[in-house]
Amino acid sequence: MVPLSSPHTTESVSRKGLPANQLAAAGARKFVRALLTERAAAPPATAGPGSAAIDAELIHDAVLLTSELVTNAVMYAGTEIDVTCRLEHDHDPAEGDGEPRRAKLGLVMEVSDRHPARRVRGGVDARTGEPGYGLQLVSALAESWGVTYRKSVKTVWFRLESTEGRPGTVGSVSRPETRTVAPPARPAAQRRSTHGYAAEWADRGGPSFLAETSELLAGQLDQDMVTALAAQLLVPRLADWCAIWLTTDSGTMQLSRVWHIDERRIAPLRADLELDPPADLIRTAGTPWPWPECAGATSSGGSALAFPLVARDTDQGMLLLGRAGHLQMTDTVVRMVEDVARRVAQAVFTARQYTRQTTISLALQRRQLPATLASIPGVDTAIVYEPHGEGQTVGGDFYDVFPMGDRRWCFLLGDVQGKDPEAMSVTGLARHLVRLLAREGHGVESVLDRLNLAMAEESAEAVELGGEQASSRFLSLLYGELEVDPGTPGARCTVATAGHPPPLHMFVDGRVEAASDPQMLLGIDEGTEFQASSFALAPGETLLCVTDGVTERRCGNWQLDDNDGLIEVLRDGTGLGAKALAEHVRRAAHDFGTGPVEDDLSVLVLQAVTPVADRRP
Repeated sequence: MVPLSSPHTTESVSRKGLPANQLAAAGARKFVRALLTERAAAPPATAGPGSAAIDAELIHDAVLLTSELVTNAVMYAGTEIDVTCRLEHDHDPAEGDGEPRRAKLGLVMEVSDRHPARRVRGGVDARTGEPGYGLQLVSALAESWGVTYRKSVKTVWFRLESTEGRPGTVGSVSRPETRTVAPPARPAAQRRSTHGYAAEWADRGGPSFLAETSELLAGQLDQDMVTALAAQLLVPRLADWCAIWLTTDSGTMQLSRVWHIDERRIAPLRADLELDPPADLIRTAGTPWPWPECAGATSSGGSALAFPLVARDTDQGMLLLGRAGHLQMTDTVVRMVEDVARRVAQAVFTARQYTRQTTISLALQRRQLPATLASIPGVDTAIVYEPHGEGQTVGGDFYDVFPMGDRRWCFLLGDVQGKDPEAMSVTGLARHLVRLLAREGHGVESVLDRLNLAMAEESAEAVELGGEQASSRFLSLLYGELEVDPGTPGARCTVATAGHPPPLHMFVDGRVEAASDPQMLLGIDEGTEFQASSFALAPGETLLCVTDGVTERRCGNWQLDDNDGLIEVLRDGTGLGAKALAEHVRRAAHDFGTGPVEDDLSVLVLQAVTPVADRRP
């Protein structure tokens, strides 16, 4: 800065702090205009000898240039701003020899921010190569100007000078003349249309914006959540409002998310945008878009730009950003938004792939288990089924209850070795094969014999194709039949198990017995012959069937079924109906251990109902 060198020079300093927001420039203008007008109206003894040189032209130029520098600081620094006004008072040394000397004033304005690493912008527009207006005005109007860098502060300053007696003083009747400062003429090669742009589209995201975007979008497996997060990231950092369209399977565009800095405008803006969806996919980043009336802006409207959402050479949709005012997006901001758009598109692509695979998986899983359990006259049935795999509806356990005709019903509860998708595929194969064999007239023992043969052959083929690395698939199964006589309460039960926890038969008096003998797993030895047990399930009696997810539930070194633990759990449920008893067993399995359940958990309850005539009131 260049101070006046006269020994009569005096200096006064005033400062004002401003937040880095849209009101900063207006606050700076108000501060400078009020300060200079007050000094011009005050007597020289109070305001200083140079106050008489403050005229309307000086005030106009000081307000204009300070506003430009503050706007520049808000756009590119984004930190708190300090505006400092220095008034250097003196008299014109050319006057003398008895004549009164004219007052002379040096005005130095400083605009400081806390982002010294960010260079001063405004000299040349990075997108068009055309000069900006902020620093050009400073260069054209100021006597001198410059930039001072300190360790934690960057200051842009300019100096204006005025001498008493210039036309247009504040105290005169005449009004200050209006001056228009044109930017320097551009070479012919650079003369291009500016489309009425008055300022640059500010990048308010900050250096960590892309990292934050990646972190928030990573792992999102719902496309609606992706667009919701993206919209709230972009508004208000890079735009006043944002809209995201996504492509559909039919090739059209569907508006997924609309967000506005003023939440009251979201609904009308969405309605406005839905009236005119994109007819074609956008291919070029920063394509101008018609300004929606409901977006909210001054009478001059605003700027809206569209960006394609492309991931792995597939179109995912379109991103639309809007800001009030006629703004021009620089290369830096365009690259920033392009990077954000790529991240959003990739997140949408990943979410769609996950949704597609999940839909296929769920559709396949639904075919592995029956939609409903068959209703058996005189017998209440209940099932509790909890697959272990996260996000799966089917695991290695499977169940079924289906009618056979001639007053016969079949029931089964099985467990395939392993918990991977291949185990799930075996569950569907085994369940449907049991149904087929049963409907062909095979009894309980014959069904197990033939299923054992099929599993052994499947394991042998797997080893032949995959070598010793291929793992055999073994199957444990509890399978039985219930025969109901309409004239006789209860049912006749025939049941057999293959490598499965035996079913427990609880009598009316509370006694509990195993209803079958343990036998070998299915799929190990194709020559194994299985034996079934038959007994009467009288009214009030219960048959409890579980998988090893219940019996092998651990608490330290103990398992739930150690020392007949499952029998005690069943006895504790005496008097409960089928559904309540199944839930009681499930809860007991969960409560037995302190950690999470590590296996599929299945409980099937068959309970003979006491005839109404025999029930006590």
